[in-house]
Amino acid sequence: MPLRRTALLAAATLPAAACAPLTPAPAASPASRAAALAQLRAAETAFAETMARRDHAAFGSHLHPEAVFINGGQPLRGRAAILADWRRHYTSPQAPFAWRPEIVEVAADGTLGYTEGPVTSPAGATIARFYSTWLLGADGRWLVVFDNGYAVCR
Repeated sequence: MPLRRTALLAAATLPAAACAPLTPAPAASPASRAAALAQLRAAETAFAETMARRDHAAFGSHLHPEAVFINGGQPLRGRAAILADWRRHYTSPQAPFAWRPEIVEVAADGTLGYTEGPVTSPAGATIARFYSTWLLGADGRWLVVFDNGYAVCR
Protein backbone atom coordinates (compact mmCIF):
# COMPACT_ATOMS: atom_id res chain seq x y z
CA MET A 1 0.00 0.00 0.00
CA PRO A 2 2.74 2.61 0.71
CA LEU A 3 4.06 2.22 -2.85
CA ARG A 4 0.58 2.77 -4.29
CA ARG A 5 0.06 5.86 -2.13
CA THR A 6 3.43 7.29 -3.31
CA ALA A 7 2.51 6.65 -6.94
CA LEU A 8 -0.89 8.32 -6.51
CA LEU A 9 0.69 11.33 -4.80
CA ALA A 10 3.25 11.66 -7.61
CA ALA A 11 0.55 11.38 -10.27
CA ALA A 12 -1.54 14.04 -8.53
CA THR A 13 1.31 16.55 -8.39
CA LEU A 14 2.52 16.16 -11.99
CA PRO A 15 -0.23 18.30 -13.55
CA ALA A 16 0.49 21.09 -11.06
CA ALA A 17 4.19 20.97 -11.90
CA ALA A 18 3.40 21.23 -15.60
CA CYS A 19 1.42 24.43 -14.97
CA ALA A 20 4.08 26.08 -12.83
CA PRO A 21 5.47 29.23 -14.45
CA LEU A 22 8.91 28.95 -15.97
CA THR A 23 11.54 30.94 -14.19
CA PRO A 24 13.38 33.09 -16.71
CA ALA A 25 17.13 33.27 -16.64
CA PRO A 26 18.35 36.23 -14.64
CA ALA A 27 18.75 39.32 -16.76
CA ALA A 28 22.24 40.62 -17.29
CA SER A 29 23.08 43.95 -15.69
CA PRO A 30 23.17 46.92 -18.09
CA ALA A 31 26.98 46.94 -17.93
CA SER A 32 27.30 43.23 -18.61
CA ARG A 33 24.71 43.46 -21.39
CA ALA A 34 26.67 46.29 -23.00
CA ALA A 35 29.85 44.21 -22.68
CA ALA A 36 28.13 41.18 -24.24
CA LEU A 37 26.91 43.32 -27.15
CA ALA A 38 30.39 44.73 -27.71
CA GLN A 39 31.96 41.26 -27.54
CA LEU A 40 29.44 39.84 -30.00
CA ARG A 41 29.95 42.76 -32.40
CA ALA A 42 33.71 42.18 -32.17
CA ALA A 43 33.23 38.44 -32.82
CA GLU A 44 31.11 39.08 -35.93
CA THR A 45 33.58 41.68 -37.17
CA ALA A 46 36.51 39.28 -36.66
CA PHE A 47 34.51 36.57 -38.43
CA ALA A 48 34.00 38.88 -41.43
CA GLU A 49 37.67 39.87 -41.45
CA THR A 50 38.60 36.24 -42.16
CA MET A 51 37.15 36.76 -45.64
CA ALA A 52 39.12 39.95 -46.26
CA ARG A 53 42.32 38.27 -45.00
CA ARG A 54 41.53 35.14 -47.07
CA ASP A 55 41.97 33.00 -43.92
CA HIS A 56 39.78 29.92 -44.28
CA ALA A 57 41.11 28.29 -41.08
CA ALA A 58 40.26 31.40 -39.05
CA PHE A 59 36.76 31.36 -40.59
CA GLY A 60 36.32 27.86 -39.20
CA SER A 61 37.43 28.92 -35.73
CA HIS A 62 34.25 31.03 -35.45
CA LEU A 63 31.93 28.08 -36.13
CA HIS A 64 30.31 25.98 -33.43
CA PRO A 65 31.08 22.28 -34.10
CA GLU A 66 27.35 21.66 -34.70
CA ALA A 67 26.68 24.88 -36.65
CA VAL A 68 24.08 24.89 -39.40
CA PHE A 69 24.26 27.18 -42.42
CA ILE A 70 20.81 27.21 -44.06
CA ASN A 71 22.40 27.50 -47.51
CA GLY A 72 19.37 28.28 -49.66
CA GLY A 73 17.28 25.52 -48.10
CA GLN A 74 20.01 22.90 -48.47
CA PRO A 75 21.47 23.01 -44.94
CA LEU A 76 25.15 22.50 -44.32
CA ARG A 77 25.37 20.73 -40.96
CA GLY A 78 28.49 20.86 -38.85
CA ARG A 79 31.77 22.74 -39.01
CA ALA A 80 33.39 20.25 -41.42
CA ALA A 81 30.59 20.49 -44.00
CA ILE A 82 30.51 24.28 -43.79
CA LEU A 83 34.28 24.53 -44.16
CA ALA A 84 34.26 22.18 -47.15
CA ASP A 85 31.56 24.22 -48.90
CA TRP A 86 32.99 27.63 -48.04
CA ARG A 87 36.53 26.76 -49.17
CA ARG A 88 35.49 27.97 -52.65
CA HIS A 89 35.00 31.49 -51.27
CA TYR A 90 38.60 31.55 -50.02
CA THR A 91 40.49 30.34 -53.11
CA SER A 92 40.88 33.54 -55.14
CA PRO A 93 43.22 36.37 -54.10
CA GLN A 94 40.30 38.83 -53.90
CA ALA A 95 37.36 38.24 -51.57
CA PRO A 96 34.15 37.64 -53.56
CA PHE A 97 32.11 39.50 -50.91
CA ALA A 98 32.30 41.11 -47.49
CA TRP A 99 29.88 41.52 -44.61
CA ARG A 100 29.49 43.61 -41.48
CA PRO A 101 27.08 43.66 -38.55
CA GLU A 102 24.43 46.38 -38.44
CA ILE A 103 22.18 44.77 -35.85
CA VAL A 104 23.64 43.05 -32.79
CA GLU A 105 21.48 41.72 -29.97
CA VAL A 106 21.88 39.38 -27.00
CA ALA A 107 19.38 37.43 -24.91
CA ALA A 108 18.71 38.44 -21.32
CA ASP A 109 21.27 36.06 -19.85
CA GLY A 110 23.95 37.18 -22.32
CA THR A 111 24.75 33.75 -23.77
CA LEU A 112 22.68 33.75 -26.98
CA GLY A 113 23.23 36.39 -29.64
CA TYR A 114 22.00 37.56 -33.02
CA THR A 115 23.73 39.53 -35.75
CA GLU A 116 22.42 40.84 -39.04
CA GLY A 117 23.80 43.04 -41.76
CA PRO A 118 24.63 43.65 -45.40
CA VAL A 119 26.77 41.48 -47.64
CA THR A 120 28.57 43.58 -50.23
CA SER A 121 30.29 42.93 -53.55
CA PRO A 122 33.94 43.95 -54.07
CA ALA A 123 32.56 47.17 -55.63
CA GLY A 124 30.62 47.90 -52.43
CA ALA A 125 27.09 47.18 -53.69
CA THR A 126 24.78 45.44 -51.24
CA ILE A 127 24.03 42.03 -52.74
CA ALA A 128 22.55 40.17 -49.76
CA ARG A 129 21.80 40.27 -46.03
CA PHE A 130 23.06 37.78 -43.49
CA TYR A 131 21.35 36.59 -40.30
CA SER A 132 23.43 34.75 -37.70
CA THR A 133 22.73 33.22 -34.30
CA TRP A 134 25.64 32.94 -31.88
CA LEU A 135 26.24 31.00 -28.68
CA LEU A 136 28.63 32.11 -25.96
CA GLY A 137 30.81 29.14 -25.01
CA ALA A 138 32.07 28.23 -21.55
CA ASP A 139 35.47 29.53 -22.69
CA GLY A 140 34.02 33.02 -23.26
CA ARG A 141 34.13 32.81 -27.08
CA TRP A 142 31.12 33.52 -29.27
CA LEU A 143 30.53 30.86 -31.96
CA VAL A 144 28.08 30.86 -34.87
CA VAL A 145 25.40 28.18 -34.47
CA PHE A 146 23.00 29.21 -37.26
CA ASP A 147 23.59 31.33 -40.35
CA ASN A 148 21.37 32.32 -43.23
CA GLY A 149 21.36 34.94 -45.94
CA TYR A 150 19.24 36.19 -48.80
CA ALA A 151 20.00 38.16 -51.93
CA VAL A 152 18.50 41.63 -51.93
CA CYS A 153 16.20 42.94 -54.66
CA ARG A 154 17.79 45.50 -56.91
